[in-house]
Amino acid sequence: MGRLFGTDGVRGLANKDITAELALDLSVAAAHVLAEAGAFTGHRPVAVVGRDPRASGEFLSAAVIAGLASAGVDVHVAGVLPTPAVSFLTAELNADLGVVLSASHNAMPDNGIKFFARGGHKLEDSLEDRIEQRLRVDWDRPVGDQVGRVKTLDDGAARYVAHLLSVLPNRLDGLRIVIDAAHGAASIVSPQAFRAAGADVVVIGTEPDGLNINDGYGSTHLGMLATAVVEHQADLGIAHDGDADRCLAVDHTGATIDGDQIMAILALALRERGALHQDTLVATVMSNLGMFIALEREGIAVRQTAVGDRYVLEDMRAGGYSLGGEQSGHVIFLDHATTGDGTLTGLMLAARVAQTNRSLHDLAAVMTRMPQTLINVKGVDKDAVETNAAVHEAVAAQEAVLAGSGRVLLRKSGTEPVVRVMVEAATQDQAQATAARLAEVVKRELAL
Repeated sequence: MGRLFGTDGVRGLANKDITAELALDLSVAAAHVLAEAGAFTGHRPVAVVGRDPRASGEFLSAAVIAGLASAGVDVHVAGVLPTPAVSFLTAELNADLGVVLSASHNAMPDNGIKFFARGGHKLEDSLEDRIEQRLRVDWDRPVGDQVGRVKTLDDGAARYVAHLLSVLPNRLDGLRIVIDAAHGAASIVSPQAFRAAGADVVVIGTEPDGLNINDGYGSTHLGMLATAVVEHQADLGIAHDGDADRCLAVDHTGATIDGDQIMAILALALRERGALHQDTLVATVMSNLGMFIALEREGIAVRQTAVGDRYVLEDMRAGGYSLGGEQSGHVIFLDHATTGDGTLTGLMLAARVAQTNRSLHDLAAVMTRMPQTLINVKGVDKDAVETNAAVHEAVAAQEAVLAGSGRVLLRKSGTEPVVRVMVEAATQDQAQATAARLAEVVKRELAL
């Protein structure tokens, strides 16, 4: 059996992989492990619990709350809020633990459980391993006044929006912006924040019913946003995923602006304000070569990490860097947040447009994206991709063909049962053909 925790918590099919029993047991185990690590020394432990609008989040959050309270933890129930809002509130309320029920950009039938430690930081791998080891271990249950108490956190959204506005460098007056919240956790707070910052806001994907999250809307389905931006003659559009820790954008023409382009724009903006610590951006190995070339030309260094915003964050914290993120739209402003924050990223991007009086299309031209193809290969043993000799030989052969004009990256997903094949090359046709050949090798060699 593989590790229960992936790169972003525990995730799977709700009520099959992610059950109420597992949610309860994980929350109990997390409380015990954090207590043993000294997180609760000298005080009664407190947790913040939030979720995205998935129907399964209703019973899964109830199970998490029950597990925490049964372990003697007082619980603030934040309700439907973005993942970064729960991270912020964990720090803001000086809570010992934060929990989010969300499967992010995954389809509605999935769900997941993410934990934050004191300060709103994601748990280290070692703590997650200890939580997994403590599942269903016998324990002494508190009784009487030692059980946890549960109360609703009524002002969580207001606190979060106020925080976002407090760190914005300038207002957004004069901009018309389309917000696509993927029928997800930011359906209320993101439009609120943009309007409060002065923007004229048009909304789509902001009517969650528990079943429609990420369904044709959001950062993985940008077509509706592009159409709305052009139709409403907006300056730009902002797309979130289900839990709003991501932000992708479209410019006034409807063209996609991905996470690499957003990071390039924001790196220059922060450096101009003297807020890009050590003139360095932290990105992952999946970022486009065009971004590295552009930022090197601008005198900005780029550090590379493994894929996953948790690894970006670890490197940022270790080196004292202020900006990092992923091509997928997880962008971390470490001076203002402890995780990727799609609403904050969208606000900062729009603020740069307003401050420069330049179009997003113009700002994004700072980098030229290398042609890139990504294929997700399903139905394979993803854990074997790192050790299979035939796959390694195929990769080496294709890298020799590219001869320095591109690159190949094969990796197992940390959130889905797939192997990701990414190829960059001089032309889109070459990238597509190379990726297709490697995907066939992965299918043949690693088939389940």
